[in-house]
Amino acid sequence: MNRLGQIRLPPLSAAVNVAGQLRRQLAPGKPEGQGERVHFAQLPAQNHAPHGAVDEPHEMSNMKVSTNPFLAEKSDGYQGQAEDSFNEGYQRQRSRMSSGDFSDGSDFVEGKTDAKINEYQAAWNVTNAIQGMFIVSLPFAVLRGGYWAIAAMVGIAYICCYTGEILVDCLYEFDPQTGKQVRVRDSYVSIAKECFGKKYGSKVVNIAQIIELLMTCILYVVVCGDLMHGTFPEGAIDTRSWMMLIGILLIPLGFLKSLKSVSLLSFWCTMSHIFINAIILGYCLIYIGDWGWSKVKWSVDIVNFPINVGVIVFSYTSQIFLPTLEGNMEDPSKFQWMLEWSHVWAAIFKSVFGYVCFLTFQDDTQQVITNNLPSAGFKGLVNISLVVKALLSYPLPYYAACELLERASRRRRFPPSTTWTGELRVWGLAWRVGIVVFTILMACFIPHFSILMGFIGSFTGTMLSFIWPCYFHLKLKRTTLTTKNIVFDYSIIFLGFLVGIFGIYDSGIALIKAFAIGL
Repeated sequence: MNRLGQIRLPPLSAAVNVAGQLRRQLAPGKPEGQGERVHFAQLPAQNHAPHGAVDEPHEMSNMKVSTNPFLAEKSDGYQGQAEDSFNEGYQRQRSRMSSGDFSDGSDFVEGKTDAKINEYQAAWNVTNAIQGMFIVSLPFAVLRGGYWAIAAMVGIAYICCYTGEILVDCLYEFDPQTGKQVRVRDSYVSIAKECFGKKYGSKVVNIAQIIELLMTCILYVVVCGDLMHGTFPEGAIDTRSWMMLIGILLIPLGFLKSLKSVSLLSFWCTMSHIFINAIILGYCLIYIGDWGWSKVKWSVDIVNFPINVGVIVFSYTSQIFLPTLEGNMEDPSKFQWMLEWSHVWAAIFKSVFGYVCFLTFQDDTQQVITNNLPSAGFKGLVNISLVVKALLSYPLPYYAACELLERASRRRRFPPSTTWTGELRVWGLAWRVGIVVFTILMACFIPHFSILMGFIGSFTGTMLSFIWPCYFHLKLKRTTLTTKNIVFDYSIIFLGFLVGIFGIYDSGIALIKAFAIGL
């Protein structure tokens, strides 16, 4: 991070370049049949390491033309599959997958690209992953954690940036023949296989990924219910009933065989969310004279603060995709610069957004900040826009979870739900509709947005972003690390366990109380 002041800021030409690519991507007359494809499985893929490479299963890749206008067009001299990841975040994330055409019978893999991206386009992808719509819960974290929550937003950004860098470093090994670092691994899964063993490495990562994907789907339903009830607080329909009604719109996803049409909207969904965030901040600045500066606490709420830390960790989780992103860059040497600046701006925006919104609404700050807007018409417009965005974002983590679960069922010789012909068609439809219904019912049973988000961050977020990257780094690179690096890695592992244990315990107790409310 100390290199930031010595590195150039993005030039204006980069924005012009991005705008030009946007025009070319969305211009009429685009040949039909072109679209990205994202696969869900570890299939043998050609490793692009020049020395000492082995065929490793990949986690994520896309083919041909991307629907993300910030992804570079096809470059000569590169062969493989193209990457377009982190639309919205679980991009960020968190949904933790790429948008694209998920073909039946295909697998979720990670590999080389046919269309390289530059550092600014890569930064856009990372920003989408860690600046998703779940940012609306950060002012509530400031309500519970005060200045410590703001410090956590900055500190966790630094830690996640560091673990992202060392995770990518684990992809490389020193080649004594050339005297250079050579990329011998391609993905998070391939690193896990090296450290946890081939038998359990991919299983451990995939289980964590499935949990996070399903929990993200549940969060989308929960936030839709909160937003709709906030829009019509005096109506006869309560939050859980809104979740059930919203769920009816999600049932047809059981018939979904391609995300091509949905992914085309992902870029504009992200841009609309940025616009909504700007509106909220603009509204808060209007009331700067009434800000409650003294309301921000220095004390720590032992019961609720671990939940808030889990929320913040969840909002920064993007490590699962970083190996793919680095491998798809035109100049991988700029990956560190890109990752550092992305997290710097994310930390600045999140801390400012959470702080300013809390100063405006103070002790009345709600779990979803848009519900604090006083004008019924204005609040309704913003909330309904966010509901539409959530509904369009739901298919991405949902389809990713379906593909991962179906791959596991095929390995166990269960009827593959992606088979749409013959007698197994009913199995496929029932399987996918069942997953939608499961997420809806879980949302109804756990109707507290921030608590559930804190639980996910404390559980899978700390493993993916804190503990595992540092463990991989120590196991694969210990002989090359200084004592300072080793101590720092162990400190992050300890902090990850601390945040995870306390966060899971506190959010678990809060979830049990939520269950006691009943339907």
